[in-house]
Amino acid sequence: MTQNVKEIFASSGTPAAAPGAAPAGPSASAGAPGAPAPAALAAKVRTLAPSMTRSMQRVAEAVAGDPAGCAALTVTGLAELTGTSEATVVRTARLLGYPGYRNLRLALAGLAAQQQSGRAPAITTDIAVDDPIADVVAKLAYDEQQTLADTAAGLDTVQLGAAVAALATARRTDVYGIGASALVAQDLTQKLLRIGLIAHAHSDPHLAVTNAVQLRAGDVAIAITHSGSTGDVIEPLRVAFERGATTVAVTGRPDAPVTQYADHVLTTSTARESELRPAAMSSRTSQLLVVDCLFVGVAQRTYETAAPALAASYEALAHRHSPRGGGTRR
Repeated sequence: MTQNVKEIFASSGTPAAAPGAAPAGPSASAGAPGAPAPAALAAKVRTLAPSMTRSMQRVAEAVAGDPAGCAALTVTGLAELTGTSEATVVRTARLLGYPGYRNLRLALAGLAAQQQSGRAPAITTDIAVDDPIADVVAKLAYDEQQTLADTAAGLDTVQLGAAVAALATARRTDVYGIGASALVAQDLTQKLLRIGLIAHAHSDPHLAVTNAVQLRAGDVAIAITHSGSTGDVIEPLRVAFERGATTVAVTGRPDAPVTQYADHVLTTSTARESELRPAAMSSRTSQLLVVDCLFVGVAQRTYETAAPALAASYEALAHRHSPRGGGTRR
């Protein structure tokens, strides 16, 4: 087939085109079709900030850190506050999914109202080398909860539903992941196998490509990559795309290279990376949430066959979980 890049679907309507492009998508809020809901704004900032310029990051961090204060500012006022330009403020608003600064101000006002009604503020607490272990537990728990909430808020359920539908009827599913993402790929394939579906996880890039060559229409290929730029994951997805398989990208960057070869993009969130908390930790948490959503959705659609298959797998392993010998442990 010709090397045409398929339409990119980004979470919450964020386009994968240039930052100045007008957003499009199924959601409607903040006074404009396609704009993210206020609850998803902080998640969008955390997801997209690493790929922004430094000046745009200052604007994004300001609106996420003080939505009420920024909602009261004009575009000129926010530019002065962040030491940037009006054009940078507008570009940041558009990259976050809003047609213009006015729509972003409406979303900020909504987010401020939600926080004042009792919702936790969007903060990130870094772990210090000398933190007591109790503080480490509390900080990690908070960040994990925030990552899950951000991923849920930004997940495009239309794209999720389409991916589920493709998986439920797939002849075969291949899942690609490297490093920490390989563990998530294995988790998904193991779940699908337990409900009677044919699925394979590939962490070896050579095997991934040689298996992708065998895919065709009616098959599904899923690439899991937080950065969205891992070549060893992009290549097999590209091959699967060219062979006519339905392709899915699970990534933290909705405008990353991997999305060029994805029919459906499922965007994940992550906590801010630090010396003692690499991105692989929180990205894995959000990826597992997406994987669980995919699996449960498929199990729902295939319940008549999935339920007996699950029961059979539980029964096959039951004896391995039973006490042996009945004696007292010494």
